[in-house]
Amino acid sequence: MSTERRRWGRARRRVAGVLALVAATLAAGCRQDMQDQPKYKGQRGSHFFADGRSDRPLVQGVVARGHADDDTLRATGKSDGQLATRFPAPVTRATLLRGQERFNIYCSPCHDRVGDGNGMIVQRGYRHPPSLHIDRLRDAPVGHFFDVISNGYGAMPDYAAQVPVDDRWAIIAYIRALQLSQHASTGDVPPDELQKLAATAPEAAGTAPSQPTSQPSPLPRGAEGTPKR
Repeated sequence: MSTERRRWGRARRRVAGVLALVAATLAAGCRQDMQDQPKYKGQRGSHFFADGRSDRPLVQGVVARGHADDDTLRATGKSDGQLATRFPAPVTRATLLRGQERFNIYCSPCHDRVGDGNGMIVQRGYRHPPSLHIDRLRDAPVGHFFDVISNGYGAMPDYAAQVPVDDRWAIIAYIRALQLSQHASTGDVPPDELQKLAATAPEAAGTAPSQPTSQPSPLPRGAEGTPKR
């Protein structure tokens, strides 16, 4: 081996050694084991957050993993194994409006918009569902409707995939409103609204003529007689 080749070989080894040393130094300086990572231990204080706590409050409405269906009434429509007779949450105007929207989208094709069971696809040959206004369904607990929407009934398929749980309850609330609308009486009207109706009744009656008009009614065609010549 010539002297020149030996010199180049030693130079390459020195360069390789320097590069290896630099790489090892950089790796040692950047290394951070998992046990040494920045973190807070439970119940330790913090100078970063204004309240001095490292543990942060849970987001409103958060549900622990595996406990999404702890509210049995809301999730199944049953209470103590029986069909529920009450709603899992207060029914508001917003609930009814949401229920009306969802009912008109998913239910009215069969049940019609008033719930009489004469929807468009029924008119075109689909099996006629019972009217929502028959005594059996007016007296049915709300849990019955939740069960039917969730699991289907007879020719009706389930709508669990299309209608989320809270929307099912909104639809049921609107069904109750429909049922009331078709069987309401004056006893269901709030007193203040009854007073308004009573106040406007005389005015409405006054607009209708109570006496015959002074002008005679026109004679039927041909009843005028033969004109004199």
